[in-house]
Parts: sequence; C-alpha cells; structure tokens
Amino acid sequence: MFTRVANFCRKVLTREETVVDEPQARPLMTIVPREQHAISRKDISENALKVLYRLNKAGYEAYLVGGGVRDLLLGKKPKDFDITTNATPDQVRKLFRNCRLVGRRFRLAHVMFGPEIIEVATFRGHHEETANDRNTSQRGQNGMLLRDNIFGSIEEDAQRRDFTINSLYYSVADFTVRDFVGAMDDLEQGVIRLIGDPETRYREDPVRMLRAVRFAAKLDMRISPETAEPIPRLATLINDVPPARLFEESLKLLQSGYGYKTYLLLRECHLFQPLFPTITRYFTEQGDSPMERIIVQVLKNTDNRIHNDMRVNPAFLFAAMFWYPQMETAQRIAQEGGLAWQDAFALAMNDVLDEACRSLAIPKRITTLIRDIWVLQLRMSRRQGKRAWKLMEHPKFRAAYDLMALRAEAENNSELQRLTRWWGEFQVAAPPHQKDMLNELDDEPAARRRTRRPRRRAPRREGA
Repeated sequence: MFTRVANFCRKVLTREETVVDEPQARPLMTIVPREQHAISRKDISENALKVLYRLNKAGYEAYLVGGGVRDLLLGKKPKDFDITTNATPDQVRKLFRNCRLVGRRFRLAHVMFGPEIIEVATFRGHHEETANDRNTSQRGQNGMLLRDNIFGSIEEDAQRRDFTINSLYYSVADFTVRDFVGAMDDLEQGVIRLIGDPETRYREDPVRMLRAVRFAAKLDMRISPETAEPIPRLATLINDVPPARLFEESLKLLQSGYGYKTYLLLRECHLFQPLFPTITRYFTEQGDSPMERIIVQVLKNTDNRIHNDMRVNPAFLFAAMFWYPQMETAQRIAQEGGLAWQDAFALAMNDVLDEACRSLAIPKRITTLIRDIWVLQLRMSRRQGKRAWKLMEHPKFRAAYDLMALRAEAENNSELQRLTRWWGEFQVAAPPHQKDMLNELDDEPAARRRTRRPRRRAPRREGA
C-alpha cells in the first residue's frame, strides 16, 4: 500500500515539474513597443485594419504578418497586407460576408474589398504528429508538403514560416511587434535566413529557394551561409513544382523591378536551369553571346519601366529571352528537313514554346502574343508599297519594333541597325514624309521589275 502511494506521489510531482518547466521550452519572444518601431496605422490599408479590428472584436487574436510588416519596418510601401489569426477559416468566413475560402495545400480565407484582397491565414502548427491524416497533412516521397492544414499557436506559426524576416507580427491591439525567431536582428543586419533546417525546409517546398534569391535581390540583402549552401545541391527539386506555380514565380522573379539582379543570383545558385532549360543550353563561358546580351538588356529595361510606373508585358520579356533559341531551332529544322525558312520557323515556334511550357506552363494568351512578335520580325524588312502602314496597324507592332532594336544592339549588326533607324523615323514622320521614304525604297525594286521576264500566258484554246 505504501509503495502505491509513493508511486502516485512521484507521478504527481513529476507532472507538476513538467508543467512548470514547459513555458521555459517555448521559443523566446521579443516584444517591440510602439516607440521602438516605425510602423504607423496610416501606412496600413484601411481594409486590412477593418479585418484586424473585427477579428479582435470577435475575441480572436489577429496580427499583420509577413512581407507587409517587413516592408513597413524597412520604410518601403507593402505590395499587400496579410493577416494571421487563431480563428479557423470557417470562423473567418462567418465573420465576413465578402469572404471566400481558397487553397488545398493550405486553407486560406480571402476577404475581398473590390480589387483589394486581404488574405487571412490561421496559425499553422507542426504536422509530424498527424502525418497519417491525409486530409490535413500529406508529404510526397521527396519530402515535399502536399497538404499542410495543421493549425496551431502563434509560436508554432512563427516557426513554420519560411524566413526570419517574414516572421514578424504586428498587433493593432497594443501596436507592438512580436518577434519569435530573431527577425529584428536579421532585418537590421540585412540577412536572409531560413527558419529551421534548410535542407528539410527546401524539400518541404522547393520554391523557398527561389524566394530566398528574390528577397536577396529585392531587399539588397545577403543570404546567410547555412541558408545558401544547400541550394545548388537541391536546385533540381524545382522540377517537382507544378509548372503553373513556377510561371507565377517567374513573373515575381523577373518582373518585380529587380529582374537583372535576380537573374544573376539565379545563375549563381544554379536555379535558372530548371526554370529555363531551353535558354540554359545556349549559355557561353564568357557570357557574351547575343542571347545573353539581349537577356541582360531586356531585364534592365523591364526594371527601369517598373521603377517609372510603366506597364510591362511578360509576352515581350519571353519573346526576347527565347528569340535566339527560336532562331537556332529554326535553322536546324531547315537544314535537317530541307524545308523553306517560313515553314522551319513555324515548326521551331511550336518546339521552343512547347518545351518552355513544360517548365513554366506559360498561358496560351501569352504564347499567342510571343508568336505574333516573332513573326513580325520576319516581316519588318518588307516595307514596300502599303506593307509598312499595314505593319504599323498590327497590335504588337511596337513590341516587335522594340525587340528588333534589342537585336540590333545585341548583335551589333549594321544592316539591322539601319532597319531599326528607318522604322524609328517612319513611325514619327508626317504622312508626306512617309510617302517619300517609301518611294525611296520602291526605286530599286521597280528597276528589277522592269527587267523581269514577263509571265507566260496559257495557250488560247480553239473556239474560246
């Protein structure tokens, strides 16, 4: 009897010790008060504030999180505002009539205010304990997370985020910033650091490698050594990501205003090849081929347009990047098949774009525009008669002209440069001067027409 009582007391004392020690094992949190950070509510979207206030009023925890907090602390204007809460997606939907639930890999709530969408995510938790439940958590054989609908606490959510600088939480309840992973130090030192074991986190979601490069280029930061080391080894995991998702990521990488710096980092980290295998085959050791020069120039031009609030079109970007692979493929098909150039060019467009779509799933609306820009390259030299005016009426004429100008610069081709100057002058000339320019072109062809043999007529039939 005494032994039973002693064992019972030992169990109780052990349980009490565990309860007392448990808080010490939780991640340490740093609370940055309002007077020590630069975030102001006037810089936050009114719609995001509405969502935060309503969640708090309903009794839920709610925080502004991620890139929005990071950019506000850096003095930048956030692109969007994301919110995290302990309310489940269904509970969020009950609070907002203008809400819809999206996502299968991780369930999210989108609260829609006209064109602005406020994304609300529930605190994520660790999934190891419920890995057998395929409805909530599921991994592929390569370690990639296929489903991750495990909810948890804010501390667990902080550990489940990708980079430390994206794991900061701003509260409108007391205007503080909560830091669970040393994010403020990394932000101050300009370091991109992955939370957790880098190789495991990259295998969970290989897109994190692309995000590390994108943030380093965009924020002018450096990737920490332990975060950068596995990337070249694991770069081929990008091939396991759905092509449709990679297309969206490619636009973020190359059309966010820092495309040139991102391109250099992608090549350095061996991440460009899985995104653009067709282009990578034509890279040279010196990096000075016309294709590489045109890629550098089109990315710099794209960055300048974005920084000047000008529109950019992914069709033009891809048309320039894939132009020389297209020409090489067309020449090979023409030589091997003995086809006319026009036919070989058309077949090459199919081959090049099909291979590109296997990696990136470029939508048909964009590949159609790429084809138009490419075909116009062949027509730009034929300007006689009314052809020049008809070409200028084409919706993609300006994009085709810009590509021709890039080609002339990349190839240092005097004939192409003359053609570019002619079209540049013709576009801005008054109609009388345009006629004079066309008449000058017609002189030499007219002389050839006078010396051309007359067409043979069919023999006249008797009784006709």
